[in-house]
Amino acid sequence: MRKALVVGIDDYPSAPLHGCINDATSFASIIENNGDGSPNFDVRLNTDVPTKSILKEMIHELFQGESDTALLYFSGHGYIDDVGGYIVTPDMRPHDVGVSMDEILTIANNSRAKDKIIILDCCHSGALGTPRVSGANATQIAEGVTILTASRDYEYSLEVNGQGVFTTLLLDALKGGAADLRGHITPGSIYAYIDQALGPWDQRPVFKTNISRFTSLRTVIPQVPVTTIRNLVKYFPSPEEEYRLDPSFEDTNSPNIEHKVIEPYANEENVSIFKELQKLEGVGLVVPVDEEHMYFAAMNSKSCKLTALGYHYWRLVKDRRI
Repeated sequence: MRKALVVGIDDYPSAPLHGCINDATSFASIIENNGDGSPNFDVRLNTDVPTKSILKEMIHELFQGESDTALLYFSGHGYIDDVGGYIVTPDMRPHDVGVSMDEILTIANNSRAKDKIIILDCCHSGALGTPRVSGANATQIAEGVTILTASRDYEYSLEVNGQGVFTTLLLDALKGGAADLRGHITPGSIYAYIDQALGPWDQRPVFKTNISRFTSLRTVIPQVPVTTIRNLVKYFPSPEEEYRLDPSFEDTNSPNIEHKVIEPYANEENVSIFKELQKLEGVGLVVPVDEEHMYFAAMNSKSCKLTALGYHYWRLVKDRRI
């Protein structure tokens, strides 16, 4: 019950583009499945849609019904005038350049889909959801609607080496760059990823939303297994406690290895626990106490403790949200 309309248009008679079909094809390919290969979105990829009428019909069809998520991605020309913004179609004429962004938002606002996500990689795309006429009701963002655009309403969206700058970063984010520790990638985390990658003199992405629930656009295999994260409450019964270590936790501290060893020697159960704790340290959830590395914390019989981020995930596990 997750569907996506992906549109890329290069074939503009008076001002052809070169990277929009590449962008749309790449986006469709990655959003179709999750990182483990499981199905994600049912994607309809359309390139060089010839007319405003056809594109508008596609958008109406996307937002019909009661799907869990309806996602619109567009890469092509954008335009803005005193009335509002538009995604441009090849049949553009003076005063009728394409589909109005305000109209797209109205269609999404009226949709019965639980989550409506609109991603635009075109010039002036930030005009979506920004009223140009005082008191215009059409540009109010209804609950469940999320907008992510390549640039502000007065900015151009750039192409480099046959691909949009924005979509290049968007794809990197969807491949895992914007994933949380559980492997979830949300529109908000994608925006944060792109925002940090673009400098203050570059085009600036725009993020607008009105949601009351967590929405994952894609999941990837997490850096640390979820089962390991769930063990936070096992190793730390309360978030203030420290987990005591000793040399028996270090795998290399064994008489079978030719170097100086310290009693107690490596213990299989403790070594297994220590490897999980080291993974948790690697993603910033655990830190050694009074030592720079976990190895020395074990060999010197010190301890480790939760970080502030570790406490956050400890609480999620405790509340059975992971």
